[in-house]
Amino acid sequence: MDAATLTYDTLRFGEFEDFPETEEPVWILGQEYSAITERDEILSDVSSRLWFTYRKNFPPIGGTGPTCDTGWGCMLRCGQMILGQALVCQHLGRDWRWAKGKRQKEDYNRILNAFLDRKDCCYSLHQIAQMGVGEGKSIGQWYGPNTVAQVLKKLSTFDSWSQLAVHVAMDNTVVIEEIKRLCMPWLDYAGATAFSDPDVVREVNGYAEGACALEEPAVWKPLVLLIPLRLGLSDINEAYIETLKHCFMMPQSLGVIGGKPNSAHYFIGYVGEELVYLDPHTTQPSVEPCDSGQISDDSYHCQHPPCRMQIRDLDPSIAVGFFCKSEDDFDEWCMCIRKLSGRRNALPMFELVDRQPSHFTSADVLNLTPDFSDSDRLERFFDSEDEEFEILSL
Repeated sequence: MDAATLTYDTLRFGEFEDFPETEEPVWILGQEYSAITERDEILSDVSSRLWFTYRKNFPPIGGTGPTCDTGWGCMLRCGQMILGQALVCQHLGRDWRWAKGKRQKEDYNRILNAFLDRKDCCYSLHQIAQMGVGEGKSIGQWYGPNTVAQVLKKLSTFDSWSQLAVHVAMDNTVVIEEIKRLCMPWLDYAGATAFSDPDVVREVNGYAEGACALEEPAVWKPLVLLIPLRLGLSDINEAYIETLKHCFMMPQSLGVIGGKPNSAHYFIGYVGEELVYLDPHTTQPSVEPCDSGQISDDSYHCQHPPCRMQIRDLDPSIAVGFFCKSEDDFDEWCMCIRKLSGRRNALPMFELVDRQPSHFTSADVLNLTPDFSDSDRLERFFDSEDEEFEILSL
């Protein structure tokens, strides 16, 4: 470990502050806990989240690139964590818990394999870094939350196992019609089957089988909704704080990626006026699966009390994530957002509308294609104004 990393990690991880004994509820990704009576349950929940950190000695990115992401990969690792939480919810369930030394289901190992630091893994650092080159981000350059969201969206199209529908909401607006078309592409928006030929129905994403499928409810592609936001200029506007807290209370919550100057974090909840987060800023050796396909997974789970920071210290450039496994999940989320927007003390962070606003003219805003052409304007807004939030490669 180099001297800079050793100093940083020793200062940050040498001592861990436990949760305060407060009567304030602790919210972790949609689940409520008592800091007084459920401390073990809190730590179990936190340690069960996938924790992706800096790694060293992995195969060179692109064959000749870096073999360590210390100093530049923190936001990429946060992107892995928020997507990893979506895959856990999809394949294992929100209530799944990890225990050190316990043999896990095959689906768990399959999820971890997708994030190993190898070029042939779907959501590896290698894939994220190289996909970002098409977005104008050279390998080793720091990403903003929107860049990571756009890259994850594009990579998800290659994940045939999970079949996720990743939607990146543009212009601070979530359009219900867009999402339902994305998650049920074989239906029109009214819910009628868009195909009359049984042979066509049979081929739609492998979900329908023959003419009988016309009489069955359509299958919903699991939704990962990522919403890049700017909640202020140089500091977070305090009018958004209550709304942000409520996002962690929703059962669909995937958390938030963002941070503070020079540090990207994965925020998974809050207690009082503090955010609870997983920190990617520690460098660990890369991991390879053994001959049996099992992965030594201790280093992928944070086994100490999570870090905390004041909400008011949050950099205003963030991306909020939600996971809706079913259409009912999404409808419930929409109802929660509408109720939240009516609260007097909670300024809405984004707009929820039924149909595409007239000023949305691009086909890619509908997520009909995975290219990046229409993210350029938004990315300039989110990344170019955060010069103090950019880390130079070591």
